[in-house]
Amino acid sequence: MEPVKVVARYIDGKRVKGFSQDFFPNKDRFHIYSAGQPSGESTEVLIKDLKAIFFVRDFGGNPVYDERKTYKEGDKPSGRKIEVTFKDGEVLVGTTLGYDPNRPGFFLFPADPKSNNIRIYAVSTGVKKVRYL
Repeated sequence: MEPVKVVARYIDGKRVKGFSQDFFPNKDRFHIYSAGQPSGESTEVLIKDLKAIFFVRDFGGNPVYDERKTYKEGDKPSGRKIEVTFKDGEVLVGTTLGYDPNRPGFFLFPADPKSNNIRIYAVSTGVKKVRYL
């Protein structure tokens, strides 16, 4: 598996940025290699400690870009449109192909195709509310 850029966001607000190639939604942990030293030591990340894992295009993102949280007329997203509210108050809008509150988590694909996030794995214990749109 090719390494992908990820940002792991913990329930306590901590963030770890780097590369991973062993994340699987059915596993309870994975590893992140530092963005500054991709061939160095890895950090073991326990899913139960996370709010979400963001699979990103760029580690810096674009801080001045205002990501849209709605769909435009004519958009034809795959999956079911949802709004996810995390326990820390962050709200994301996108689609999912498999939300089940009884699972450890689910993938969310952002409504905005220009988002820095390619997809997000939302950890169920970090989610306050899911609303279908």
